[in-house]
Amino acid sequence: MEGPCSPPTPGKFVVVGGGIAGVTCAEQLAINFPSEDILLITASPVIKAVTNFKQCILTEDGNQYIYKKLCLCAGAKPKLICEGNPYVLGIRDTDSAQEFQKQLTKAKRIMIIGNGGIALELVYEIEGCEVIWVIKDKAIGNTFFDAGAAEFLTSKLIDEKPEAKIAQKRTRYTTEGWKKEVQARANAGNIGSALGPDWHEGLDLKGTKEFSHKIHIETMCEVKKIYLQEEFRISEKKSLTFPRDHHDQSVTTDKEIWPIYVELTNEKIYGCDFIVSATGVTPNIEPFLGGNNFDVGEDGGLKVDDHMHTSLPDIYAAGDICTASWHPSPVWQQMRLWTQARQMGWYAAKCMAAASVGESIDMDFSFELFAHVTKFFNYKVVLLGKYNAQGLGSNHELLLRCTKGQEYIKAVLQNGRMMGAVLIGETDLEETFENLILNQMNLSAYGEDLLDPNIDIEDYFD
Repeated sequence: MEGPCSPPTPGKFVVVGGGIAGVTCAEQLAINFPSEDILLITASPVIKAVTNFKQCILTEDGNQYIYKKLCLCAGAKPKLICEGNPYVLGIRDTDSAQEFQKQLTKAKRIMIIGNGGIALELVYEIEGCEVIWVIKDKAIGNTFFDAGAAEFLTSKLIDEKPEAKIAQKRTRYTTEGWKKEVQARANAGNIGSALGPDWHEGLDLKGTKEFSHKIHIETMCEVKKIYLQEEFRISEKKSLTFPRDHHDQSVTTDKEIWPIYVELTNEKIYGCDFIVSATGVTPNIEPFLGGNNFDVGEDGGLKVDDHMHTSLPDIYAAGDICTASWHPSPVWQQMRLWTQARQMGWYAAKCMAAASVGESIDMDFSFELFAHVTKFFNYKVVLLGKYNAQGLGSNHELLLRCTKGQEYIKAVLQNGRMMGAVLIGETDLEETFENLILNQMNLSAYGEDLLDPNIDIEDYFD
């Protein structure tokens, strides 16, 4: 331990992390305890040590903070395909998103590696730049969609996008006016606030070209080797031009000189200005381990119980840093999404508040049903329950309805009861489907009529 915890700054509640989970947790604690000072330590002053037996935090800048209840909301870090390469960018927080925008203004071609939410948003939003999208799966959005939904969205992606983007305004938080102390220190090596919904709003994601949208997708492959410009010249290998259209299989040699080259496992090589590594995240637990014996989940997060407690007394965790280790509802699963970070942060604050006054609290209703609302390719997307039949094995059936360019609806049923759904487009079915999943009504009698567009099922099950 790096010295005694005195003279420390006292605080009843301390929250570490300035992302969605941390801000929500601190805000809720302030509502529960309006006369208390809530200490929110942003991710900038890196935690040097957490001393549970003295209930003290020592930050890297030498400050010390005593806590009675502590919540760790430090999020997760990008899994970069290559560390230390200046041409490989990860996008996880506000600082890295702004750096990406800056680099894009000078770019003619970029490569995006990965198939999750960040990649899905980027490939649609970028204009004026050739984009080569590399995914290891057969279809786009494998985390969220089946092949049918992926095909529905892909047709939109390869078309031009003249329509106006859906505007969604949400609350933005600043430190002004908060009754809490915010400790922040600029340090380029630190992890900033995690990205929330609409993270790309306000960013001008435009390259140097005049065209709107130019995407080429390489499926079923991964990165084999990355070459810097001089390395590639010495290798005497040849790179390919950007394919002329979606079905183009040409192998024309590229005459352009690029800062970086990527060889894929399908043997194709492309040059580009830089690479975006969007291949997932890993929970940011290292700053808190030290001599602390936290229980850690298989996915690398701090294990939390059904009251967001970690394995150490008076220390809670919420958001991407934690691993839910309670027995979940049959239609809920953990995913490191901003919606769950917000729910967990809110619930952790309620649990901390209840524990501090000796009260018990029931698990929040938001953990009864997995629900995530987002936007991909300018479509509203709602994911409910076991939307991809996760864990249901072969003992399930799917009902589908698709109208090209308008909507894609999938209902997942098991033993006649709805277990999950994917709703793409303005379907207005989310509330009805939520209720059908939660009440587990037997729908066997309705069969295919459940998704008949001529039947208003909202009224039917009202």
